[in-house]
Amino acid sequence: MQLDFFPSRALTLYLAKMFVVRILAVLIMLVLILQMLDLLSASGDILAFEGNGEAELWRYVSMRVPQLVARFLPYSVLLATIISLATLNQNSEVIAMKAAGMSAHQVLAPLLMVAALVSAGSFAFNETVVVRGNATLKAWKANDYGPVPIESGVRSNVYVTDGPDILTAATVSGSGRETKLGGVTWYGRDPRGMITQQMRASGATYASPGWQMDSVEVFNVETARTETRPSVVVAAGLTPEQIAIDSVDADVMSFGELSASIDALEAAGRRTGELEAKWWHKISGPLAAFLMPLLGAVAAFGLARSGQLFLRAVIGMALGFAYFVVDNAALAMGSFGGYPPFLAAWSPFLLFALIGETVLIRTEE
Repeated sequence: MQLDFFPSRALTLYLAKMFVVRILAVLIMLVLILQMLDLLSASGDILAFEGNGEAELWRYVSMRVPQLVARFLPYSVLLATIISLATLNQNSEVIAMKAAGMSAHQVLAPLLMVAALVSAGSFAFNETVVVRGNATLKAWKANDYGPVPIESGVRSNVYVTDGPDILTAATVSGSGRETKLGGVTWYGRDPRGMITQQMRASGATYASPGWQMDSVEVFNVETARTETRPSVVVAAGLTPEQIAIDSVDADVMSFGELSASIDALEAAGRRTGELEAKWWHKISGPLAAFLMPLLGAVAAFGLARSGQLFLRAVIGMALGFAYFVVDNAALAMGSFGGYPPFLAAWSPFLLFALIGETVLIRTEE
């Protein structure tokens, strides 16, 4: 196996340009199709809120498209790899390159270089665009697509306990004493854990101590009666700092913010295994794009006229999709504590990198 991975500048540029064009074409096709289907399913909920119209639909699209791009970019690289290599094989260009003395790794080197750049770009895109869109979209959904606070750092679906009692909030905005809760529900429970009272309000503010709910709808379980109170203070034992700790969501935090939150949780004696796995996955996830040319490489080699080109393309696609299945399963196991966080995030990448490299060396080198 030769170690000079880029023996020809012209050939490297030719392969890299072809690969980039196909990645963009496949990505645009996937995002357009999936966005149309997603908008069809979500438009009813968006327009159900009084006052929402076409502008809100476009707002939803603007926040959903970055999520789709981030999620399906590795799939696009996989499909672009198979399309590119199958085309080169069909046109006997791979045979010409190997006849010129190029190894299988040299044929793949331009594709791997492009995939590495795509991985780096994906990481930067996730950190600067996707996490912000995730936070805003989650808060908007939690508020039934109604107006949400303008402040940055809006979190959604917070669940905290104060002794036996439970406090939930659809949205959390602000920090410190300026923390505001939206869509608040408080459940009063007895020592046995049975709910005795439920209170609902559109919002709550920190009352130092406790949280003040205004225009409260109170339901008493024992009497099965509902009444309205102008103001109630609940959860006297909960502070804004506890709310901030319990509202950590890895999907809406950047790499640095999540690291600081994990440190804060560890200092408070909380379990951080799930967040640590997601922290590592913020690196290993984008690197999936770098792995795809190696897994799809099986489509490049072998004689096209042997009738096995389609079978090789299917094998390459199967290897790529198997990686995503194993990656999701490992991350889920890490969330439940079945795997250590580092292993949950990195074992699928390392395993399939070894599989792809082994197949390539055994069959072509």
